[in-house]
Amino acid sequence: MTREAAVSVLFVCMGNICRSPTAQGVFENLVENEGLSGRIHIDSAGTHAYHVGEGPDSRALQAALRRGVDLSTQRARRVAEVDFQRFDLVLAMDRDNYSDLLAVCPTEQAGKLRLFLEFAPEAGTREVPDPYYGGGTGFERVLDLVELAALGLLAELRQQYRL
Repeated sequence: MTREAAVSVLFVCMGNICRSPTAQGVFENLVENEGLSGRIHIDSAGTHAYHVGEGPDSRALQAALRRGVDLSTQRARRVAEVDFQRFDLVLAMDRDNYSDLLAVCPTEQAGKLRLFLEFAPEAGTREVPDPYYGGGTGFERVLDLVELAALGLLAELRQQYRL
């Protein structure tokens, strides 16, 4: 986290190549457009080490680029226990990843862990579906949900941290 950042957010999915890098990229763009880049630190990680060091899935890259979001500089990493200390919010993309995170989260940090779509109650779902084994429309659906939740997250952070 940068010294001047008021809040830090970590997005988490399974392999850190589809949903969480998409959420990171979308939220970074939103935060930058709002002039808050120095106030909000953003990162992503995975609950599994399948793709550590790899860039995002090419389908995620392409779908995001069509919406003006560049994910190409991101590299997958696995969540570490220290992340629960470093980040103010740890946002899981689905219930399975939430459960995996809860299993490794220090008890005193559990309040930082939430489902990302809690910030988009109007979405009609609590989970960002994993598009990995599907076609291109799955990545578009992920973007739709992530964009909606990113707006809700930013609104809450603005209020909570007076940004």
